[in-house]
Amino acid sequence: MSEKKLPIKTKMGFGICDLGGNLFFTAMGFWSLNYLTDVVGLTAAAAGLAVMIGKLWDAVTDPMVGFLSDRTRSKLGRRKPYMLWGSIPLMLTMWLFFSKPLVSGAMPQFVWVTIALCLLNTAYTLVNIPYNSLTPELTDDFNERTSLNGFRFGFAVFGTMLGAGAVLPIVGLFPNKAAGFSGMGLVLGIVMAVTALITVFSVKEPDHSKTEIPKDGFFETYLSVFKNKPYVILLLTYALNLAGLNFMQGIIAYYFNYIYHNEGMATIAMLMLLVVAMVFIPVSVLISKKLGKKRTYQLSFVFIASAAILIFLFGHTLGIRFFLVVMAWAGIGIGLGYVSPWAMVPDTVEYDAVKTGKRKEGAFYGIWTFMAKVGTSFAIIVSGMVLNLGGYVANAIQSASSIMAIRLIIGIFPAIVLIGAIVLVEFYPIDEKAYAKILEEKEKLAAKG
Repeated sequence: MSEKKLPIKTKMGFGICDLGGNLFFTAMGFWSLNYLTDVVGLTAAAAGLAVMIGKLWDAVTDPMVGFLSDRTRSKLGRRKPYMLWGSIPLMLTMWLFFSKPLVSGAMPQFVWVTIALCLLNTAYTLVNIPYNSLTPELTDDFNERTSLNGFRFGFAVFGTMLGAGAVLPIVGLFPNKAAGFSGMGLVLGIVMAVTALITVFSVKEPDHSKTEIPKDGFFETYLSVFKNKPYVILLLTYALNLAGLNFMQGIIAYYFNYIYHNEGMATIAMLMLLVVAMVFIPVSVLISKKLGKKRTYQLSFVFIASAAILIFLFGHTLGIRFFLVVMAWAGIGIGLGYVSPWAMVPDTVEYDAVKTGKRKEGAFYGIWTFMAKVGTSFAIIVSGMVLNLGGYVANAIQSASSIMAIRLIIGIFPAIVLIGAIVLVEFYPIDEKAYAKILEEKEKLAAKG
């Protein structure tokens, strides 16, 4: 474990990888459903089914990569070999997924995009789970972890802004949407690969050459992960968090296109959301030191849920200016909620290490990344089903039921899941005092050993 105060160079080098990580999540959250329905031509239900199959595949690959990285020993470390060798496949599969299938017919196209999505998710897993697993290894200081993740999510917001704001401008450089999405996939894939490689070559991983390789089997390891009550509470809260955000994000393009009849302004709305979020990330670090990580996280949900309700009630009648103001309000919540969960999960990992005497960061972050994808994909799957039930037809004038489906997805659904997150995280038990006791116990065990 490194010294308590990390050098700025380490924080910057660590943080930049999440620019690419959030670029991935944003591009998939904002644009994958729209791409599959309006460019590839799948029905909304078929698009949702493809995403669901991708999540079933993740249920295998995410835990496996976490399990393997905990048991890896190399000159590069435990985590960085996976990031190194996963970066180029990540770039190529991002390009592949957003390139319209070269086959015709509903079923062949469905199979194509499903396979491409599974390959993309696997490549992302190879990079992201080992990257996340570095967090608790770089420092064990309660507040320094918040600072480390503050740097990380400063980069994350830039990645999110690129994923939200650069997509349509890049697509517009090409003669048609199909070519544009393919070009966009390549450009974003390159950024994702480069940022991962910068972290690989700029951050020194702690020396684990003498650390005992865990002897627990795969299922034994993951059963023990779910015995960690603080972690499970935080895990489920984070899944609800991402589901709420992705209900809103994934439907914004539809909202502007079919309610406001101004698709181009969707990019402005997304950027409004994310610029405000970026401003409030450092504010969240300060608030967290006063209120605690849990209260700051809950406060973020209040802002976003109230914004969703306002959009549902008034967005379709009060117009674009009102929508943009509400996006700024939601941006405050997103900014406040960026750092907290990622600063909290290392505390739960440390809690487990002290309680069990075994370090298995990769296992925890394997499940964490899987549940993050579940939260994102749950919103996409449900959105596809609701659009289908509402009678959505791509690139056409929508019926009243279809418009209502869009309004429900952007308003009521996220509000419900975020209110659930507020209640659930209330049961999270680790505050600064509790964490201090964990470190005291850790020091006692080290002294005995």
